[in-house]
Amino acid sequence: MAPGGGVCKEVIELYPKLANCDISNGKSEKNIKKISNGVGEKHGMPSTSGVHDLLECPICRNLMYPPIHQCPNGHTLCSNCKIRVHNSCPTCRFELGNIRCLALEKVAESLELPCRYQNLGCADIFPYYCKLKHEQLCRYRPYACPYAGSECSETGDIETLVSHLRDDHKVDMHDGCTFNHRYVKSNPHEVENATWMLTVFNCFGRQFCLHFEAFQLGMAPVYMAFLRFMGEDCEAKKFTYTLEVGGYCRKLIWQGVPRSIRDSHKKVRDSQDGLIIPRNMALFFSGGNRTELKLRITGRTWKEE
Repeated sequence: MAPGGGVCKEVIELYPKLANCDISNGKSEKNIKKISNGVGEKHGMPSTSGVHDLLECPICRNLMYPPIHQCPNGHTLCSNCKIRVHNSCPTCRFELGNIRCLALEKVAESLELPCRYQNLGCADIFPYYCKLKHEQLCRYRPYACPYAGSECSETGDIETLVSHLRDDHKVDMHDGCTFNHRYVKSNPHEVENATWMLTVFNCFGRQFCLHFEAFQLGMAPVYMAFLRFMGEDCEAKKFTYTLEVGGYCRKLIWQGVPRSIRDSHKKVRDSQDGLIIPRNMALFFSGGNRTELKLRITGRTWKEE
């Protein structure tokens, strides 16, 4: 099931006693009986796989979370799909109304299930209503493609995404912890939103993405450069980087910590966590008659001890 913050919030509000789930080690404050090997530990209890099938929405095929709806004939579906079918049961065409399947919600509360990313390395088991909360933060969940300027839906581990960036997006790949990049644009006054080609650096056996773009910061046109780390935030904090741009005996220097690609490109940009260059200053650094952008940005990445 695809993670969804709104659904998780609704579950916690309905089941506040499960809000304190310890998602780091797969345990909760409530000691719930675990069903394993497809057979209930209590005599007569249905198998996990059988209950799992009952909890699967027949339309979107995702696991259902409260409120679980049912029609007068007992056919169930999730709250999102109830809206999509215009309150008409997709199985028998009866009007759905506002009938809750409280029994199925209660059964779900008694289950413990593995993380959906178990095939990627997560070995933890979670109470049903804590599973979604964990999966939103699971360190084994796939990463989204960090390429900016396109709606790329590719996901995967870091190795997969590095190959994808190189082969499908044709990004520049460089080795080393220092870099010297040149950005050129004719008629920069006509550019309100522009994203330059992403560059990926291999450094300390890890990969970093260098972004550079033009956008409006309030009413002011600016350029911005920043670095993102291809990995988790806790690992990104082990590194520091500097960016420098200048000309005519003047320079701007930025020092920061690369952001994880778990944070979207837009989120990093909107937080202004990088080197911001006002357009007038960028054109001054570019020299000439200030009608063409010619910026050279240098930088270095190092690992904190």
